[in-house]
Amino acid sequence: MDILLHICCGPCLIYPFGRLKDSGCKISGFYYNPNIYPAAEYQRRLEGVKALSREFLLDVEYPEYNHHDFFQAINPQEALFVPQRCEICWSLRLRKTAQRAKQRGFSAFSTTLLVSPYQDHGLLKQIGAQISRQIGIDFYYDDFRPGFKQAQIEAKNRGIYRQKYCGCEYSMRPEK
Repeated sequence: MDILLHICCGPCLIYPFGRLKDSGCKISGFYYNPNIYPAAEYQRRLEGVKALSREFLLDVEYPEYNHHDFFQAINPQEALFVPQRCEICWSLRLRKTAQRAKQRGFSAFSTTLLVSPYQDHGLLKQIGAQISRQIGIDFYYDDFRPGFKQAQIEAKNRGIYRQKYCGCEYSMRPEK
């Protein structure tokens, strides 16, 4: 199976990439994350993905960073509420990934968001299935969470930047 894998960050790429590769999938990456704020944070995460993609010999597409895409999708009222904000953000990124996967002839799309125990897997799976039907390409769901902790350790050992928030400015927490 040829999968276009949406990549949210380097640490979250480690386990899904290995698992998909071990299962015989041909994987390409798509680093589309207009939600990440500020631009310096985006760059730090981008560098982590680039480092791993070189190491893994993974072809990754890097669309231009456009934070405005995020604000076009989310209105100020929704931004205040986590479930609505996250659902819109995930839909934005998965839709763009599905569209690109269909355009490039992949058989499926997926996301590294599925490795995080902090994400709502039921909702991510629902969004993926809905976009799959709308775009006409399979959504590949796998519960990658069992590999989260080990991937974080590997990222630390490899010197890959590990962020402290999901990426959007609404989720930023002051450093202590």
